[in-house]
Amino acid sequence: MLYDMLVAHCSPTLAGIKTGNLFSCKMDYDRLLSEVRELNKILVRKNICLIAMKHEDHTLVYMYRPDFLKRDLSDSLAIRILNDCGYSLKSAAVCVGELSRRLKNETAFPHEIGLFLGYPPADVDGFIKNNARHAKCTGMWKVYGDVRQSQIMFERYKDCTARCMEGFRNHCSIDKLAVAVS
Repeated sequence: MLYDMLVAHCSPTLAGIKTGNLFSCKMDYDRLLSEVRELNKILVRKNICLIAMKHEDHTLVYMYRPDFLKRDLSDSLAIRILNDCGYSLKSAAVCVGELSRRLKNETAFPHEIGLFLGYPPADVDGFIKNNARHAKCTGMWKVYGDVRQSQIMFERYKDCTARCMEGFRNHCSIDKLAVAVS
């Protein structure tokens, strides 16, 4: 069951064109953790991490590429946003740990999460500053910066997901769908 959800929600990360994806999962927590551990044995070879994070009454599953996240979080605007939110910027892994802690312990959803998903920092900043209002357009995220580039990415992610879903329906394994990117 987790495999189906990963392909449906995380194909752009599996394919190496997006930093991370996140989805909600209502699966039994212990079973989910067991499946996450098993999948990480496969995904680590492709430099992909999978984490289960508690949030209120459900679990969020976060798939990401550590090298991409390190690059994204080194952006000057991303650094400012994370500093303003009180993150320790020792490493991307420390930031992921802090995000997980916030999801578990705080009722307010951390809007900086877009940085962990590869959203443009200008869009994350605009979302936070505008309280999710006044976006120039909405697709997979609310756009406050470059509309044209975001629309190109929306289509690229949508096409990637369709191709991965088709491959998965035709019995292509997660290991084959996950692209090694250096």
